[in-house]
Amino acid sequence: MNWLSDHKIPVGHWAKGFFLWLQDNAAGFFDGMARVMEALINAFLWVLQTPHPLVIVAVFVALTWLFQRRWQTCVLVALGFLFILNQGYWEETTESLTLVLASCLFCMGMGVPIGIAAAHRPRLYDAMRPVLDLMQTLPAFVYLIPAIVFFGIGMVPGLIATVIFVVPAPIRLTHLGISSTPQPLLEAARAFGATNRQTLWKVELPFALPQIMAGLNQTIMLSLSMVVIGALVGADGLGVPVLRAINTVNIALGFESGLMIVVVAIVLDRMLRMERRE
Repeated sequence: MNWLSDHKIPVGHWAKGFFLWLQDNAAGFFDGMARVMEALINAFLWVLQTPHPLVIVAVFVALTWLFQRRWQTCVLVALGFLFILNQGYWEETTESLTLVLASCLFCMGMGVPIGIAAAHRPRLYDAMRPVLDLMQTLPAFVYLIPAIVFFGIGMVPGLIATVIFVVPAPIRLTHLGISSTPQPLLEAARAFGATNRQTLWKVELPFALPQIMAGLNQTIMLSLSMVVIGALVGADGLGVPVLRAINTVNIALGFESGLMIVVVAIVLDRMLRMERRE
């Protein structure tokens, strides 16, 4: 089979050339994007780190009550954050929360509108599906290479890699929710004279809300799965002690920091879980 490999298609060289062309011709765009993302990250860090930690815990508990209306969930959230404080990982947790919140803002801001458009245009979704498959199956480490090329090291390239890896989830789940709206509901809305915009806001989005919230939940979980990978390019957060534990074969540090990621995931999942009520 040497004859086949001798005529290798230079896919890697094409990709390299494309990224180098972007680096030379779109440097201003990437610099502007980096400044916007860095400002957003600094804003989230200021909000989470300036007040006393117990104030932030109280805010999360209040949000949990607003979303869930269950005191048991509020107690679980409070105990989770108090456990993180007890273990001394509050600063790293706020840095990871910053990455998660920023990625949620970008992913949901892009994913929901794209998912709505794809649900209303089946051909668009058919064209997007291979791209979404590629974004979800390509190893996350590969995203770090162009992120470093365009944005250097720090929180910004970690955020970029996270957004690329995570954004297919809200797109797919929003598309599922909107396209699953029962036809009788749509026909009834149109029979009463609803416009396309009114049908979207008053029928499709309310029906699809559980799926959209599931997309938000998956965005959070997938973002948390990227904190260790983001640490490889200088992103702060709970991934840093995990990476340090791997480099030093420190079992205690690795278990502690890994457990903090699990606690944050459980807390955020319980806060935002939304089930369709019959």
